Amino acid sequence: MGTLRSHAEVEYKEELEALKKQDSAHRPPNWDLSPQAVVDYLMGTTLKNGLEISPKYIGDRRLMEIAVATLTTDRALLLYGIPGTGKSWVSEHITAAITGNSKLLIQGTSGTSDEAIRYGWNYAKLLAEGPSESALVTTPLMTAMKDGKIARIEELTRISADVQDNLITILSEKTLPVPELSIEIQAQRGFNVIATANNKDKGVNELSSALKRRFNTVILPTPKTAEEEINIVKTRVAKLVTSLDLPAELPTLQEIQRIVSIFRELRSGVSEDGKTKIKPPSGTMSTAEAISVVNSGLSLAAHFGNGKLSAQDIASGLIGAIIKDPIQDKVVWDDYLETVVKPRKEWKDIYRACREISL
Repeated sequence: MGTLRSHAEVEYKEELEALKKQDSAHRPPNWDLSPQAVVDYLMGTTLKNGLEISPKYIGDRRLMEIAVATLTTDRALLLYGIPGTGKSWVSEHITAAITGNSKLLIQGTSGTSDEAIRYGWNYAKLLAEGPSESALVTTPLMTAMKDGKIARIEELTRISADVQDNLITILSEKTLPVPELSIEIQAQRGFNVIATANNKDKGVNELSSALKRRFNTVILPTPKTAEEEINIVKTRVAKLVTSLDLPAELPTLQEIQRIVSIFRELRSGVSEDGKTKIKPPSGTMSTAEAISVVNSGLSLAAHFGNGKLSAQDIASGLIGAIIKDPIQDKVVWDDYLETVVKPRKEWKDIYRACREISL
């Protein structure tokens, strides 16, 4: 029985090892690959031995070069953008390529405490022996400092401001004081932090200017072209179908194109031909949501259909992704169906399927 999802360094072990063998460029301290090879791993390339390195990020190569170059300096990296632009995905793969360990992860929430960032205590040992190094409970960040690795912090802006500020001393002084023991943990060469944050989430806690100065920010945009977005959806869906072992045929390019078109039009506020203005819904209409719609449809087709993705399978996922506010978004969706979808003769099946559920 296999795992539902392998870590990047496990799933792409063959690619990483092949890159390492032919990588002759300079490697910063404690890096498994050179910065150039890390970007090749992210963007995809063909090695001298003919092995294809699959693209992990489909977009502007320069953005990945800036992100990787940041980690060779004393500044941390902040991947910023709307939900669904691949921030976590990029963070995991950069870390896997640089250190071979993407598991040093802190998931930011409104309940993330100081102990999750700095360190905690084994209270049984603390009561029995008093404060000692053996009673310390290390966090992923402390482990990264000790080993010269990269720690990942997901959803940094969901963490309360006073807890965020624990990072200021760590990122500026590269030390983690433990006043209870009168010691400090000093970061080894190679240590750094990759954080992700988005600007659309409710309950966001803005970073202080002091903390912002410790990060170099790289904004990951939504895909520039429909072709880019279609390629992302197609690639990610194929991987998920394999990992979930769904007994369904991969969707045709036409079906993916239609879903991506719907998302791009609702996101941009105008139809593809530029003739019809569209009121955007309250959600982000991200690429990740488009992938989710296809996966949901494939699951329905596999278990309750004939294994082929149909308009009926797509419709329920579309409505769930678009109508977040049952009043405001329902009006937007109905208007889009009537003014954009209905006139397209080749989209009659999608129109009918969505109307049947909407009613």
